[in-house]
Amino acid sequence: MNTAGHPEATARRGLELTPFRGLRYDPDRVGSLAAVTSPPYDVVVRPDGLHHLQSADPHNIVRLILPQADTPNVRNEQAADTLNRWLAEGVLAADPEPALYVYEQRDGNGMLQRGVIGALRVSEPSEGVVLPHEDVMPPVVADRAALMRATRANLEPLLLTYHGNGAAAEVVERTVKQAPLLATITEDGFHHSLWSVTDQADVTLIQSDLAHHQALIADGHHRWATYRQLRAEHPSPSPWDHGLVLLVDTARYPLRVRAIHRLLHTVPVTEALAAVEGMFRVRHLEVPLAGALEALADAACAGNAFLLAGDGAFHLIDRPDPDLLARTVPTDRPAAWRSLDATVLHATLLDHVWRIPEDSPAHIAYIHDTAATVAKAERDGGTAVLMHPVHEEVVRDLARQGVTMPRKSTSFGPKPASGLVLRALEI
Repeated sequence: MNTAGHPEATARRGLELTPFRGLRYDPDRVGSLAAVTSPPYDVVVRPDGLHHLQSADPHNIVRLILPQADTPNVRNEQAADTLNRWLAEGVLAADPEPALYVYEQRDGNGMLQRGVIGALRVSEPSEGVVLPHEDVMPPVVADRAALMRATRANLEPLLLTYHGNGAAAEVVERTVKQAPLLATITEDGFHHSLWSVTDQADVTLIQSDLAHHQALIADGHHRWATYRQLRAEHPSPSPWDHGLVLLVDTARYPLRVRAIHRLLHTVPVTEALAAVEGMFRVRHLEVPLAGALEALADAACAGNAFLLAGDGAFHLIDRPDPDLLARTVPTDRPAAWRSLDATVLHATLLDHVWRIPEDSPAHIAYIHDTAATVAKAERDGGTAVLMHPVHEEVVRDLARQGVTMPRKSTSFGPKPASGLVLRALEI
């Protein structure tokens, strides 16, 4: 169903969060908790970031979320064997009783984010409870599903947001005054703390509050689609009816929204620029990265704009030909969707101008880190396409209309660190 005009408080069935026995690292069995954590699987910049994490500690979570082998089947079996071995050795152990978990992230610049981790009932978009805002790539969903089937575990939480400021938020604020289960500082300077909520009265307060709300998927569309696929494969009731999530109340803790950049492996900058000649205005910028991003932000205020890089310089392309957009951008979506940079990138530039298949890893990569995207383009001879972030209000409004954005359109953050708490389906 279309969710336009579907306020959170009137959702037919709201968020249903269930306690679970979290799997956590035994601090005495690893070098440090920080050394076994990782960013979410799709944020790891491969292969550099992967090798760095693998060398940080032999038990780093990346060995489960991004196992390395020649074939997918071998990779997934390897992850399952590794998880089972770590459980048998006591490297990972289940908490003694089911709990919801309060999770806090903060840095030295005043950023503070708190939320609740639990097992959320998996629902369909038609229910209007969990709202996706991006399309997904079926091969990625298939890959994540195969890994979850093999490990029978949710290895990292998705990031969901809701707007509440109610009883759940009060339980969170009260909980963080106690001593945490764990606290660590990762190498990016972020402080991570985790508390368990086992008191039944507090659990009920959280559950009752969330039952009146819907959530937006901030990060983890492919994993949510994987949860839905795996739930459909298993007769209900089963552990697959739920999936691991972090729910953040943005009334208390607004998230940051950043862009996800593209790296065109097979298109040098000279070819990319030659192809857009006469279709976009092209300006060559002799400035460092920070200055180029400022120019991009200024241009984005007036319309679609992108930065191309990879040849040691930056090239700002903007002011696309209106006739070109009319020919290439689908007209069956709202104006807000048609004017998105991501829409113009995929429908006009990738499909029509550069003819790059958006779901082919051999042709395109999606990278969150700006400097890393540029560096990899320069090293490999490809083209970095740098994006300007979209406003959260636009994302949420489109999601409530049931309109999904082009894949990898946004990067909400900060994202939860992987490795602090896992969910095994049979524990």
